[in-house]
Amino acid sequence: MSSLEAVWVQPYELPGAAVVTGVFDILHVGHVRYLGAVAARGLPLVVGVEDDPRVRAWKGPTRPFNPSAERAEVLAALRFVMGVFVVKGPPEAHGPDDYIDLLAPMRPAALAHTAGDPHAGARAAAAAILGAECWELEAIPDRSTTRIVNAAGKG
Repeated sequence: MSSLEAVWVQPYELPGAAVVTGVFDILHVGHVRYLGAVAARGLPLVVGVEDDPRVRAWKGPTRPFNPSAERAEVLAALRFVMGVFVVKGPPEAHGPDDYIDLLAPMRPAALAHTAGDPHAGARAAAAAILGAECWELEAIPDRSTTRIVNAAGKG
């Protein structure tokens, strides 16, 4: 049994999508450009949003700023996003087997992540076992939720 679970907000049931997972706490132009670049590669885009307890464990007790259901709703409103799910499970579940168990039912054609993602190795290993491509895209420079929050604190 998998330690991670996909709870669909906007279901997408066809095989062959490009899957991205992340926090997407305060949606900003970096997220939109990144997700748009993944979608521009020609596969349907499905996005997984990390649930609140996982984000809190990784980023601290004040995060996320927006609950996972709302983050998922905002992502589902983007015209190039075909499906959205919330990733539920223990914060330490981010190894290749965790991603394989989570994503295998989706039958993805590609898993995408940004360069520098601390879980990139696990995602690449999972993609290989799932028979999916692994796409590493550059992060959008100077665009992050942390930068936005830090700038707001200085205002």
